[in-house]
Amino acid sequence: MSYSLYCFTEIVMLILGFACFIALYFIPAGYGKLIDTKWGFCFNNKAAWVLMEIPALVVITGILFKAEYSHKAVRILLASFYMAHYVQRTFIFPFLIRGKNKMPLSIVIMGMIFNAVNSFLIGAWIFYFSPAEQYAPSWLSDPRFIFGTVLFLIGMFINITSDFYIRSLRSNGSRRYYYPCRGMYRYVTSANYFGELVEWLGFAVLTWSPAGFLFVFWTACNLVPRSHAIHKKYTEDFPAELSQYKPKRIIPFLY
Repeated sequence: MSYSLYCFTEIVMLILGFACFIALYFIPAGYGKLIDTKWGFCFNNKAAWVLMEIPALVVITGILFKAEYSHKAVRILLASFYMAHYVQRTFIFPFLIRGKNKMPLSIVIMGMIFNAVNSFLIGAWIFYFSPAEQYAPSWLSDPRFIFGTVLFLIGMFINITSDFYIRSLRSNGSRRYYYPCRGMYRYVTSANYFGELVEWLGFAVLTWSPAGFLFVFWTACNLVPRSHAIHKKYTEDFPAELSQYKPKRIIPFLY
């Protein structure tokens, strides 16, 4: 792929991300708490998550093994942050899910396509299109790498622990949802999404890459409208709790 085509692809993704942001305020993605059969055929939630997330690992691993670039060790380290998230999301997170909810095949397919394209953009930047000296060994002592790494680890911790807390509220096989009010859920109704936003902001900073910042934008375009829909559902299902705690949607004290 030429660099001009790479840039064109990023522009297209930017436009699509904004379109999704608008659309998801009117048509919430029908999975999880917002499951809706109008999205079509649904199947096992655990298998759905594995299928949806695994393209991210397959694509970036393929790019990594084919890459011939200077300072490859530093670039592998940068890619490992991205891969660590998707190892957890592909091989750990799905098998910890409680309950017997299902996920629409249509959403799984869209997720697979996005993860494949996003992984290609990130991998191509890190291993092919980034300036030759950008990721020299000295990058590891750069304030952007250090600050981004701290953000990434904090975000990943919030994301994983928030998911753990949500799971702890449900017994195996139950489809009932409970109001979460501990940890970051004291401040936002979508604490796990807040953690993921912080995580990918950290990745964008530690790589200081257009592909990384595009991913943060896409993450926000997907999760901010979804957090609004979840907050609205909690308003309907748990009015007393929401009145008591007054949490925001996804960004503490702001939105």
